[in-house]
Amino acid sequence: MSQTVSFPGLGLEFHFSSVAFTIGSKPIYWYGIVITLGILLAIAYASKRSQQFGVKSDDLLDMMLFVLPIAIICARLYYVAFEWEKYKDNPAEIFAVWHGGLAIYGGLIGGLITAIVFCRVRKIDCMDMLDLVAGAVPIGQVLGRWGNFFNCEAFGSETSLPWRMVIGKGLDEAGQFGNHPTFFYESAWNAIGFVLLYFYSKKRKYRGEVLLLYFGWYGLGRFFIEGLRTDSLYLWGTGIRVSQVVALISVIIGFGGFLLNRVMPFLRETAAEVNDNDTNTEETT
Repeated sequence: MSQTVSFPGLGLEFHFSSVAFTIGSKPIYWYGIVITLGILLAIAYASKRSQQFGVKSDDLLDMMLFVLPIAIICARLYYVAFEWEKYKDNPAEIFAVWHGGLAIYGGLIGGLITAIVFCRVRKIDCMDMLDLVAGAVPIGQVLGRWGNFFNCEAFGSETSLPWRMVIGKGLDEAGQFGNHPTFFYESAWNAIGFVLLYFYSKKRKYRGEVLLLYFGWYGLGRFFIEGLRTDSLYLWGTGIRVSQVVALISVIIGFGGFLLNRVMPFLRETAAEVNDNDTNTEETT
């Protein structure tokens, strides 16, 4: 199906189909191609840096064989669970992931649990592995959000900003208003996060630090970007956006854990100094 997406304030207009090509009678969607490319690049990056984290590349690749399918299933189940009204009368559509509808938080939760179980079974240092993967996940997210672009989804509320996005109209018909390109906001936020995590990971102070920073960074951006979106998932029977709740929890766990681990060594050193001073005082008296 041909569609038009324009950015009138920037003088840009794109005409494309959500279907990239067909194999026989089976359409292959850009959505799936872009997401798959992002996953492959993230794995390639993690594999290249695995030795820096004390992780064997073979262990990483073996883990991905379990993590990826389970993460995709969980991402879909998460989305369907909060959009059940949309699927209850047409359950076959639940399996049509190429139409969109993969919730990143569902994938992250499922993937995290699977990775922890895998590491425990293989007796691999879990935190090193999770730090390695956390630094690579933003690559998949940067590209994955462009899958939303090809599906014309994950856009935001109305705006007149120069980079506003108009779906289904040409530049001549596009008026003063369009929508926030929230897919791009999140892609850009993850790109910045990837760069920051890359440089910081070279100086990590403890295992799990990169994972905590990823949670905090992604959650912070997602909380505000989600507030602009018009296709959010909501807690059943409420006007509360699920992703904003999970994002806030991610920020608290991520940045809170990061700061706590930074402060704890100082507290331990301070406590040790106090005990030493008390001992010296007793010996003097």
